[in-house]
Amino acid sequence: MSITCISFVLGPLENNTYLVIDSETGEAVIVDPSFDSQIVLEEIHQHGWRLSQVWLTHAHFDHFAGVSIIAESTTPAVPVGLHPGDLALWKQNGLAPNFSIKFESGPEPTIHFAHGQVLSVGKSSFEVRHTPGHTRGHVVFVSQDDRIVLCGDLIFKGSVGRTDLPGGDTTALLNSIRTQILTLPAQTRLLSGHGPETTVGEEAKNNPFI
Repeated sequence: MSITCISFVLGPLENNTYLVIDSETGEAVIVDPSFDSQIVLEEIHQHGWRLSQVWLTHAHFDHFAGVSIIAESTTPAVPVGLHPGDLALWKQNGLAPNFSIKFESGPEPTIHFAHGQVLSVGKSSFEVRHTPGHTRGHVVFVSQDDRIVLCGDLIFKGSVGRTDLPGGDTTALLNSIRTQILTLPAQTRLLSGHGPETTVGEEAKNNPFI
């Protein structure tokens, strides 16, 4: 295994922000930077890793609130990736105004994710899978070699993502889980946007929502 994933629980909604590092090259990617993401930048600096990109599973505010901090701290600003289906949501500040929250959204994403796209972290690769339901443009990032899925708010340990916000669709969400998550090997680790990690096998057996 060449990929290391370090999780940071950040912000008022206790988001899991992930730092993904290719141990062989030292290249790093931040996934879903939430509030207080300067902590993640400090970890990168301390180890001498090289931050190359920011990947967003979706465009709810708590999953990209740290983008502006990262942009201000890197020269040039590292590119940010998002599925085009969530760009309109991003332009609405990720629904932050609905919760009376104000923050700087940072630079607009310039990497437009597509289903089946392959992303690189050093010599390691992740496949983008479009998984609508929580939002229209929600994606997950799958490493087949390391058996890891960075799954945002699609599925959690014993639960699934909410679908009552604009763009939510319960039928689509459950279909995304069945076709894009449950088809993976049972021992595949699921690193969710909130809460503890789990595995495909554990959720297939015990998750009451699926």
